Amino acid sequence: MSGQVHCEIHGVLARVRLSHRGKFNAMSRAMWRSLRTVFLDLQHHHALRCVVVSGADGHFCAGGDIAEYPSFRFDEAALRTFHEDEVWGGLSAMLDCDLPVVACIDGNCMGAGMEIASACDIRVASTSARFGAPIARLGFPMAPREAALVARAAGELTAREMLLGAALLDAAEMRQRGFLNQVVPAEELAQAVEQRLEGMTQLAPQAARMNKQTLRALARGDGASGASMESYRYANSAEHREGITAFMAKRTPKFV
Repeated sequence: MSGQVHCEIHGVLARVRLSHRGKFNAMSRAMWRSLRTVFLDLQHHHALRCVVVSGADGHFCAGGDIAEYPSFRFDEAALRTFHEDEVWGGLSAMLDCDLPVVACIDGNCMGAGMEIASACDIRVASTSARFGAPIARLGFPMAPREAALVARAAGELTAREMLLGAALLDAAEMRQRGFLNQVVPAEELAQAVEQRLEGMTQLAPQAARMNKQTLRALARGDGASGASMESYRYANSAEHREGITAFMAKRTPKFV
């Protein structure tokens, strides 16, 4: 079995779960392709307000499925296809998704797990989670675009420690370094994530999508000065009016 990426939609919330039994949810090639398909599909579900990504059986993702590596890693063209089409295809679909994406991290978050977590907007972890990318022990580097993603999310110092020193860091350290938004005991992880999701799904969905687009442009280096007239197209929207009207009336806004 090559593992699966499950997606369930419950009202305004999508739950994406990485599952590869017996391998701590290590990402197979099929799972990378499925991740891309899932997020491309979620982008077009306009009723959704948030996505949560988690792993099965007490782990987030322990890296790549090493058992598959001999079948393609020793051929340059096949290796390029794997990283540029399959892995980056999945990661870029996550990055391009206009929905807020929350990572629920427990257990191992290594290599591919670090990359997937780095593609999320909010990261909540248990105290038992551990992080790293010790792939130099396997004799290969992290692909350039993947390394750039991790360095941007975790910080260059942390990326250098993981890639050059095979450092393994605990959740408390990753919280201190700014990679994690929140760290809680393992038994409180699900509740902590649900509380965040409840709050986020009450916010204006149009504003969230536009904020994602702005943040994506900033990450590309486009800057804020190039904002087009379309950036203000929300002016006469029902959501905008509802938010302002509700504030003035001292009531909770109802975003439909």
